[in-house]
Amino acid sequence: MAYRCFNVEIADHVAHIQLKRGAELNTMVPEFWRELPEIVRDIDTNAKARVIVISSTGKHFSGGMDLSVFTGGQSAGTAAAASKDERGRSRANLRLSVLEIQETFNVLERARMPVLIAIQGGCVGGAVDFASACDCRYATEDAFFVIQEINLGMTADVGTFPRLCHLMPEGMMKELAYAGRRMPAKKALQVGLVNEVFATQDEMMKHVFALAKDIAEKSPLAVHGSKVMINYARDHSTADGLDYIATWQAGMYNPEVDMRESFVAKQEKRAPEFADLLPLRKGLGA
Repeated sequence: MAYRCFNVEIADHVAHIQLKRGAELNTMVPEFWRELPEIVRDIDTNAKARVIVISSTGKHFSGGMDLSVFTGGQSAGTAAAASKDERGRSRANLRLSVLEIQETFNVLERARMPVLIAIQGGCVGGAVDFASACDCRYATEDAFFVIQEINLGMTADVGTFPRLCHLMPEGMMKELAYAGRRMPAKKALQVGLVNEVFATQDEMMKHVFALAKDIAEKSPLAVHGSKVMINYARDHSTADGLDYIATWQAGMYNPEVDMRESFVAKQEKRAPEFADLLPLRKGLGA
């Protein structure tokens, strides 16, 4: 299927979702917010891959949310000139609109497979929300991160704050949020926002795809369970996390399948061959 904002390729259990509007700074136009969750849900629901890699094209990863998303296709001047009654009705739906936009990145967190994101150049505004919802982040030396919303007179609302609080020191996050300054890749590495920094985009992509290959060779069910447990532990107490993993294992642990294959493969000096996750039933997980 053809998308305006993305190219999608799936090979060797790895799905590659690539932003393709590099000449336009990969800004997040209205189609972006529809296409990304559609792509991720299709991969997840139909178990088309074991790992998702997200990358971009052009000088910058993404310039963030496009102005057309704010104005509904109107110019800023036309939107500002709307009647007070129209603006009032629009504001009444604002919460629902924000929740709908948030869902675009929530699907990355809920996907059963890990999501790795590779960032070059600017990662601006909504792109920070995007990156924060992925499992692992990688960057080139020229990459930078900026919570652009504060520079536009608004508060970031698509996921940056709830997630960044768990990814980097609170003081550094607040500095980004309050001042709207750029954080270079080197600093992002120091504070834990990214996993690793590379001299070039080619080097970064080679590393990310090699990592994706390693993950894809592991038991998809065990990887899925690990992702669920890590995200659950982030949002709950240690006691709750321990209780939940016990419940998960009681329902999911099957030593006669994946563990047995792991041991047999080791004895036979070969790579283990694990079954893919099952597609979700229609109407579930979408």
